[in-house]
Amino acid sequence: MEPTRQASSTGPSDGPWLVVGLGNPGPGYASTRHNVGQMVLDELASRGGLTFKSHKTNATVAEGRLAPGGPRLVLAKPNTFMNVSGGPVSQLMRFYSLDPSHLIVVHDELDIPFDTIRLKSGGGHGGHNGVRDVIAAIGTGDFTRVRVGVGRPPGTSGAADHVLKAFSAAERKNLPILVSDAADAVEEIAAGGLTSAQNRFHAR
Repeated sequence: MEPTRQASSTGPSDGPWLVVGLGNPGPGYASTRHNVGQMVLDELASRGGLTFKSHKTNATVAEGRLAPGGPRLVLAKPNTFMNVSGGPVSQLMRFYSLDPSHLIVVHDELDIPFDTIRLKSGGGHGGHNGVRDVIAAIGTGDFTRVRVGVGRPPGTSGAADHVLKAFSAAERKNLPILVSDAADAVEEIAAGGLTSAQNRFHAR
C-alpha cells in the first residue's frame, strides 16, 4: 500500500476519508438492524447530494464533500455479505492509497443500547463478524469505528435473528435521529478529529 497523507485518527486530517457502512446486500436486508451502517451512509450522501455508483472494488461508492471546503469523503457500501466485508474494504484502501488512519467503519453494535452511538479507534472486533473480517483483511484494527447501538434482544431471542430483523415500530420513530446523530459523528471525526467527536457525542 502506498503511504500517503499520514494523519492521526484522533486529530483532524486534510486528506480524504474512506467511510464504510457495513451491512448485507439486497433490498431484503436494507431495513434490518445489521444494515444501520449503510443507512448512515445514505444520510451522508443525501446531505452532500452525492450519488452511489458501482465501483471496481466490489462496492458502491459516492465521493465528494458535504459542504464547500469540508473534508473529502469516499462513502462505500461493500457488495458482499457482512461476514466478508474485508475484501472490498482492503481493495478500496489500495485503490485510494489510504492509510488505516483514514478509515471510518460505521456498524451496528449489540452491546450498546438503541438510540446511542459510541466512537473509538483501535481495539478488537467485539464479536462483530463484519469488523472481524475488516481487521483480518487490512491487517490491523487501528481504524475509527462509529458504533451504532441496536441493543440486545429481549428474553431468549438470538442475537443473529435480532440483527437480521427490521427495527421495531417504536424504534423506527427514533431511528432517523439515531442515523442523523451517527452521520453527524462521521462529519465531526473527518473535520475535527476523533477526540472532538467523542467529547461531543459521549457526553450525551
